[in-house]
Amino acid sequence: MHAIRLHAFGPAENLTYEETPDPVPGPGQVRIRVTAAGVHLLDTALREGMPGPFPAPTALPTVPGREVAGTVDALGEGTDPGWLGRRVVAHLGMAPGGYAELAVTDAARLHALPDHVGEAEAVAMIGTGRTTLGILQFTPLGPDSIAIVPAAAGGIGTLLVQYAKNAGATVIGLAGGPAKVALVQENGADLAVDYKEPDWAEKVRAYLDGRTATVVYDSVGGDTGRAAVDLLGKGGQHVVFGWSGTGLREGEPLTFTPEELTARGITSESVLGPVMIQKAGGDVRNLELAALEATATGSLRPAVHRFPLSDAAGAHRALETRGTTGKVILVP
Repeated sequence: MHAIRLHAFGPAENLTYEETPDPVPGPGQVRIRVTAAGVHLLDTALREGMPGPFPAPTALPTVPGREVAGTVDALGEGTDPGWLGRRVVAHLGMAPGGYAELAVTDAARLHALPDHVGEAEAVAMIGTGRTTLGILQFTPLGPDSIAIVPAAAGGIGTLLVQYAKNAGATVIGLAGGPAKVALVQENGADLAVDYKEPDWAEKVRAYLDGRTATVVYDSVGGDTGRAAVDLLGKGGQHVVFGWSGTGLREGEPLTFTPEELTARGITSESVLGPVMIQKAGGDVRNLELAALEATATGSLRPAVHRFPLSDAAGAHRALETRGTTGKVILVP
């Protein structure tokens, strides 16, 4: 098979497209002939040897990637024969191996795909979608809600806008550059603004006409995140799930002291990790099932940005320079 391998930590150019031996499923496992593999911004940090929610690999070379969809083409000993030939999606968990034409995982991680759900969309929902629904557990939304979504053209941002609109909320999406702003508007945001423009916050205030935001879904941090929080009213929620605006490796999430929160009359909470899983009943699979169901019914429509598997390095560079929209997918 062909796969992307990382032989040394470093820049995107260290991701090389190679021929490697076909993996063999072990007991209770399946092998998936991959038609879509997910790329996450955290993959770029792991590529450089930086730890995150998943540990950086200790044994090189390695095949990165943890989200795949395709067709089961081989079974390990003791695996249910009903999986053979089925279209599936899976999050590989702690074990990488997704940037490849073939991937092996435990059968317990599989979700069967309905005929009308595409593999790329399923990959978007098994990772990005489950995170989105995990974030939304912390924020009740309704017709009285005013939600600000920085990075609204990204994979999570796209889904947050759709979900909030479905709930009847007023949605303000922030994106960088006219093309992304147009996509956010097409996705249903009531107002889409370019956060690269110095007066973007004033445009939002003018649109709100005396109203204040009730929630900021902050994956950006930095000056943009702080300006968005300044638009929150009393009782508003600052929901933190990233800090890409300050640099994935050198930055920190936007935080406030208890005194600042009291003075503002808002809350600020980081919702990634164990707190999210605990709120989902202790099982991340609950979020995966909900995310895939939302796509199957059409209530959430993930945006995807495709790259050939052979150009995984290009996909990483595009992510690092904010040159992507939606979920980044590698296609073997």
